[in-house]
Amino acid sequence: MFVVVLAQILLGRALLPFAVPLGLEFLNSFPSSGGAPVAIDTADLTDAGPGSLVTATTMPGVTRRVEARDLRAARVLYRSTSGDTGAPTVVSGSVFTPKSAPPPGGWPIVAIGHGTVGIDNPCAPSRSDTMLGALAFVTPFIDRGFAVAVPDYQGLGAKGIHPYLDARTAGLNMIDSVRALRHTFPEVSTKWLGFGHSQGGAATWAANEQASVYAPELKLLGTVAAAPAADVSGFADKSLRGELTADQLLAMPVIVESLARLHPELNRDDFRAGAGAQYWSVITACQAPQIYERQSAAEHLRQHDVAPQSVAAADQLRQLLRDWALPQRPLSAPLSVWYGGADTLVDAAWTAAAIQRACAMGGTVTVQFEPDKGHAGVDLASQLDWMTKIFADQPVRNDC
Repeated sequence: MFVVVLAQILLGRALLPFAVPLGLEFLNSFPSSGGAPVAIDTADLTDAGPGSLVTATTMPGVTRRVEARDLRAARVLYRSTSGDTGAPTVVSGSVFTPKSAPPPGGWPIVAIGHGTVGIDNPCAPSRSDTMLGALAFVTPFIDRGFAVAVPDYQGLGAKGIHPYLDARTAGLNMIDSVRALRHTFPEVSTKWLGFGHSQGGAATWAANEQASVYAPELKLLGTVAAAPAADVSGFADKSLRGELTADQLLAMPVIVESLARLHPELNRDDFRAGAGAQYWSVITACQAPQIYERQSAAEHLRQHDVAPQSVAAADQLRQLLRDWALPQRPLSAPLSVWYGGADTLVDAAWTAAAIQRACAMGGTVTVQFEPDKGHAGVDLASQLDWMTKIFADQPVRNDC
């Protein structure tokens, strides 16, 4: 059953990109009808720890849609933790269960780590009637008896700065989205799996590393990290050498902008000139009218437009990204990593090095490397097979 679910969800769909927001998808996807949200009467608001609820409200713009008629949906504000500072935070997300009666032990859970949608508060999937396309990933799970949690990540959908590519924080947000789901709809299991691509791939990897200590009451079965942005500190040296790919040129302003919001000592002007300065707000935006100019920005952007203006600037960027790089600690559960040798967003060498370090720290890592595949060319069949084995408590290959 599980392999059928995943196949219907993932096959034939374009996975969310690493550094180019969905753009025009935003124009037609923000809530516009379906009535006003109301509080979920089953939600438990009594707790105050990580994963506890601040609010849980219906998503009428989602549930009115034909494909979502057989699910219960809630947009949740819940408490979490910054992986960078350890400070308590409030983040948003979406949680779902089937409407039918739960199986013994409750609905098993799948947490989905979305790829890049932007770095501003309005860019959150939970603010969209289609969840920026992610609703099509949710409903097949629901139809076959799974509950689903989709974190927005810190700073997307709730107050605060989005620490883009801080996988530790996104991982904690993912774990706490599972807790928030359980506080919202009590008929769910403690067993969960994670699947993420790109930014979401790093989030699921980091969630795996932190789960056993951070959430011992939950049972993480395993996670899939597809084309994960596990360690992108190589952007600093690659940009200094003027060797960024066209996709990485567009990623660079997003990375620097997010870091500069968190670290005022990082000067944006050390990383932008010419077309980089001209189109900076266009490249980092997720809404109209800026998104209409993104293609023009891509056509005009050159290496020197987003390169560090000095070795010192490159050193500063490299260190900030290294502080966020994975792995950070041993795994809590098996991890499957898929990556491609033709990836023009996250260099294959960066991912290979992260895998080697993870193996040295300990744990089961199943690796699939495809030399000719790009960032979105995930071999879904292998990942579906892996997740099916994990869910059935069957052994998986350890490539460490």
